[in-house]
Amino acid sequence: MELTWYGHACVFLNGKKTVLIDPFSPGHDLPAAPDIVAVTHGHADHMGQAVSLKRHTVSINEVAKYLVSKGVPAESMNIGGSLTIDGVKFTMTPAVHSSWIEEAGICCNGGGCSGFVIGIDGLKIYHAGDTALFSDMKLIGELYRPDVALLPIGGRFTMGPEEAMIAAQYIGARLVIPIHYNTWPAIEQDPGPFKLALERTTDIEVRVMTPGETIVI
Repeated sequence: MELTWYGHACVFLNGKKTVLIDPFSPGHDLPAAPDIVAVTHGHADHMGQAVSLKRHTVSINEVAKYLVSKGVPAESMNIGGSLTIDGVKFTMTPAVHSSWIEEAGICCNGGGCSGFVIGIDGLKIYHAGDTALFSDMKLIGELYRPDVALLPIGGRFTMGPEEAMIAAQYIGARLVIPIHYNTWPAIEQDPGPFKLALERTTDIEVRVMTPGETIVI
């Protein structure tokens, strides 16, 4: 399976099906017709192009209802639930953050914020969403045993590198990819020390990607 990071929190999984997570990219064209879109929460820098793409979309109940009102074929779910679409399994995990829908003049509560464990091609990919560090990440690791963890490190609006180091150890994925940083000055981070410290002290591999880069998992 191929994994592409488009910057910020936007990740594209290209396997037996294609999955686009949080379809917002500040500098790259996104795939026009992914099989499935997954949205972690209602903020504009995560919902992104979900309305214009109008693809089969998975999100928390309140965001899904908003997307349906805009003509998007959206499936609603909630924290702790699982949903399988065309052989791809989505399990919605908690994330400690806020959610607010601002598009098209609408300002309304977007429900909770979530992450996903996505089962595809025999792999489990954990996208943490926008989140602080929380102790139940240990439970996510124990229950779902992700192969890859996509963790925010930007600070200010999510956990920073120090907290993400702890999160990586709680989750226990063999590969960690930092996301949600360097999009704007407020979340500027150097991922190098994060990679160096985590690889020196654990068996976890950290892959620092450049926006638009694709790797094979």
